[in-house]
Amino acid sequence: MLKLFSLRRVWWPWCMLLLLGGCIDPYLPEGVGAAPNYLVVDGYLNSRGRSLIQLSRTYRLDQNTAPPRETGATLFIEQQDGPRFPLSETAPGTYTSQALTLSPSQNYRLFISTQKGQQYASEFVPAKVTPPIDSVAWRKTTTGLTIGVNTHDDTGRSQYYRWECEETWEITPLLFPQLEYFNSGLRPNTVVYPRICWGNELVADIKLSKTTNLTQDRISNYVLRSYATTNERFYNRYSILVKQYALSQEEYQYWELLQKNTENIGTLFDPLPSQLTGNVRSLTDEAEPVIGYVGCHSLQQQRIFITRNQLPYTWRVSSGYDQCIPDTIESRYIRTVFSYPENIPLYYVPGGVLGTSKECIDCRRKGSAVKPDFWP
Repeated sequence: MLKLFSLRRVWWPWCMLLLLGGCIDPYLPEGVGAAPNYLVVDGYLNSRGRSLIQLSRTYRLDQNTAPPRETGATLFIEQQDGPRFPLSETAPGTYTSQALTLSPSQNYRLFISTQKGQQYASEFVPAKVTPPIDSVAWRKTTTGLTIGVNTHDDTGRSQYYRWECEETWEITPLLFPQLEYFNSGLRPNTVVYPRICWGNELVADIKLSKTTNLTQDRISNYVLRSYATTNERFYNRYSILVKQYALSQEEYQYWELLQKNTENIGTLFDPLPSQLTGNVRSLTDEAEPVIGYVGCHSLQQQRIFITRNQLPYTWRVSSGYDQCIPDTIESRYIRTVFSYPENIPLYYVPGGVLGTSKECIDCRRKGSAVKPDFWP
């Protein structure tokens, strides 16, 4: 659908909304206009590899920018009654250690000294070893498909689990222009549009499970994602990377509380938001709050792919471009329509040309044209 025509249809409703907006006085709660400058610690100590810690500061709710990074700090991984291992700043506010192997029989913490001389430290915690992922598998349901994870620990020491997911999928436009608008007329297209792009999303949902009430330390088909049969992620090829962490009971409780505060709110029956406290403390000012929990555990991960030909042929999977139906533009309106850069001519038809919007042909509007390193 061409942008020009869409704008005509919504012009008057938007005018009314603008007029109504003139009668509304903005309301800014007290906490929005000013915010404390608390340190935020994001990351964990990797007991079998490189640790990555991100430091930032809290900021105003109405501030439409990225969180301010805490740069120039000095960080160490400290073993209780033992050595310390430095982290270096590899990007603004991001600190990375060398690959380490931390002993499961020892306790470790993160020490932070900011550029202004403020000092912080997490509590000493034992180094846990995350068991391998047995499998990441998908299965058909009555409404689509689900993706689940399976794992177990024969030693029974894990019990508390968390997962992170990163999804990637192919995007392929169905329309490709043979013409382009140039100098008030049409000519053969010289603009190269990618034929394929890749969408990418880090799943924001907090995924947790525990086995403390089970006879075995085993997770079976814990559902990570659920999709309808029409979801456009599966039009060509889809991939999901699953990262698994074995947590301590205290770290699990932290993530559980964070989950309740961010996801299970909005109805009368949901729990009320609770004060979120981590295990990082200020050594300079005991009264200063710090946000974040620094655990110590290793990472296990597994990636799977799902292709369209693996799914039932009866599924009407969306291409993501189902609304991209070209319009016929009469010859006398070519200059009027295609002088707007978001409208793109496709090819000639009797009496004029077919046209569409740029969103329907340029897949970079939905993803990246750079092929991921892991993609087949």
